[in-house]
Amino acid sequence: MAPRPRELTPERSARDLFGSEMRRYREEVDMSLEGLATLVIYAKSSLARFETADTMIPEDLPDRLDEVFGTGGIFRKLYALARKEIHPDQYRRRMDLESRARTVQEYAGQLVPGLVQTEAYARALFEIHDPKATRDEIEKLVVGRMDRQTMLTADPAPDFSAVLDEAVLMRSYGGPAVMRAQLTRLLELTLTPTTMIQVLPFAHGGHALANGSLALLTLENGTQVAYEECISTGTLMEEKTLVRARQRAYDLLRASALSPKDTTAFIRAVREALPS
Repeated sequence: MAPRPRELTPERSARDLFGSEMRRYREEVDMSLEGLATLVIYAKSSLARFETADTMIPEDLPDRLDEVFGTGGIFRKLYALARKEIHPDQYRRRMDLESRARTVQEYAGQLVPGLVQTEAYARALFEIHDPKATRDEIEKLVVGRMDRQTMLTADPAPDFSAVLDEAVLMRSYGGPAVMRAQLTRLLELTLTPTTMIQVLPFAHGGHALANGSLALLTLENGTQVAYEECISTGTLMEEKTLVRARQRAYDLLRASALSPKDTTAFIRAVREALPS
């Protein structure tokens, strides 16, 4: 017995509406996903994810669907709307993609990235972010943050690299003892078989990513997404042109940052300068 197709929610977003219409037209002509796959030259598994809005629609698919179903440009118009909108539940989706990523590249302008924070540093961040939060609420957030980090020790572990602005090291959270432990953690990860950390010194000056933080996630099938974050909001980008632009900006920063060897010396100097 074939599994029941997942229920669709076309009212949630333009991407969901695209997938819902794709399934509706397909079922009206009694066409299976396998049958559609042979006509639009896409894998059945990919088409299933497009229908359920789990993956951003590729640019060439709308025209192929309009041709197959004779819809006169409907899918092209829906795609134009979908590529401009912010996908709902994007932070949840970012976490899901991160857990499945084979390569994680991050730029951090102010804070140590969550994947390499110590427990004490994370707790200090959460306490400052929401001073009214209860101890139990803070601890739940800390546990969630620490659980995320297990991916770095998985087998196989993803390749993780980060470019940290000098401000990340200089801005103290939790006091000298907490920062000393956090800097030690960064030193442990500066260069390992699966991790690399580089510092971008203030002397570099301005750059394209200075206003926030960026994560670039590459999945096993080669799909790449970008996630930008500022004070309290984030934007998940899956459209290839946007992701390529963010990758280019990250590559420029990585080329301008200190080498792992010089980064190690830099972080050690910052740690030694902390008051006892």
